[in-house]
Amino acid sequence: MILSHHAAGQDPFGGLSRFRGEFYSCLTRRADGLFELADAVLCADGPVRSLVELSLVGEHRRGHGGLYDALSAGRVDVARLRRALAEVPLPRAADGRLVLAADLTCWLRPSAHTSPERILCHTYGRGKDQHIPVPGWPYSVICALETGRSSWTAPLDALRLAPGDDAATVTAGQMRELVERLIAAGQWKDADPEILIVVDAGYDVPRLAFLLKDLPVQVLGRMRSDRVLRRAVPPRDPGTRGRPPRHGGEFVFGDPATWGTPDAQTVTTTRLYGRATARAWDRLHPRLTHRSAWTSQLGALPVIEGTVIRLHVEHLPSGATPKPVWLWWSGTDACETTVDTLWQTFLRRFDIEHTFRLFKQTLGWTCPKIRTPEAADRWTWLILAVFTQLRLARPLAADLRRPWEKPAPPDRLTPARVRRDFRHLRPKADCPAGAPKASRPGPGRPPGSKNARPTPRHDVHTVGKPGTGKRRTKKSTDPRPRRTG
Repeated sequence: MILSHHAAGQDPFGGLSRFRGEFYSCLTRRADGLFELADAVLCADGPVRSLVELSLVGEHRRGHGGLYDALSAGRVDVARLRRALAEVPLPRAADGRLVLAADLTCWLRPSAHTSPERILCHTYGRGKDQHIPVPGWPYSVICALETGRSSWTAPLDALRLAPGDDAATVTAGQMRELVERLIAAGQWKDADPEILIVVDAGYDVPRLAFLLKDLPVQVLGRMRSDRVLRRAVPPRDPGTRGRPPRHGGEFVFGDPATWGTPDAQTVTTTRLYGRATARAWDRLHPRLTHRSAWTSQLGALPVIEGTVIRLHVEHLPSGATPKPVWLWWSGTDACETTVDTLWQTFLRRFDIEHTFRLFKQTLGWTCPKIRTPEAADRWTWLILAVFTQLRLARPLAADLRRPWEKPAPPDRLTPARVRRDFRHLRPKADCPAGAPKASRPGPGRPPGSKNARPTPRHDVHTVGKPGTGKRRTKKSTDPRPRRTG
């Protein structure tokens, strides 16, 4: 593992204080309340279960009314905060390459009938292969990955998907802006290896590579096991007449008779999975049609060639029957060393799931019952700033373990263990938030009066087919009548 903020030998407290000062500068309205709210998340004992409990944390010197007011009426300069996150030292692979992982995570709000812009999010049920659509706000999150077994990532950007958005198109635009910020911050230079982007099967990997082809990036992602790709066009014999074909023979993932001899093959012995066999076939591409996401593409559709890698292991730690994993890489001419590096890098993509679990179960990202999506975005950026401070405090924290936990070396502390010691590190870092002024609570609504302005209720949006521009709405199941006029 190579962490530039570990290797640089800089003052860790200085880096933490600089980021805290820059984070405070990004809060343009209700800055003191939002900053102390982030400190309350960092210094709370145990998982965050509600916002009102954060107002009881000693580092939060305001009442619960000021806490809710900061989330509903505060302002965050998101563009400046994104630049600040891009300037923080990032983890890199052993060869100095930046590895970025993108994935969708949902803030489920099934009963929030007064919250607009909710979308049906696919979640996994308890049964086998059960997908349950639940209304919520989906977020596209991009993180920088480390090498080796670790629960640490570096969240760099988060973007909420609006009704009608295509995940691949939105992620491509989000990734493009992030790569440009990283280049402007000096995180990537002309002599560095190309940035590797890793995604799961929920994305159209060839389309993502096509949309980012002018950037110094490579795309690696998983494909479904029922896909059919095409080979490159073989050379034509002299004197052949007629229109030349654009596609070669079929490569069917489910039919071994169409695979042929692999261009590269490796066998690696692993501790958890036994023997891992990886086979790669060069210059395979999907046959695109003017449907779905390619409807607006004019003229002939592009031929997006890449390398297909089939990974198969002997056994799984859970005892289940292992299934082969199919990967598609936007590069070509992969050697055996490159094939091993690619599939091992893809397995590191699952570290982003540890970050999502920490967001939801420990930092309380989805606990607040926030009504507006703007307040949800504000709270999301506070959580990203909180996790970044945990990363910067990583080399400073002591291991305050529970009696039943095993000791961990300083460089192997988990984010939850670093958070336990942040209360002791906070007095040594910069705290720019000012003390609250003395005030009296407002009179509130007169006793016995009714609400003359009922909150409007919103339907749930369901995503239509990509590229059609159509979207549907699902009627609310709330039994109460809706007011009109």
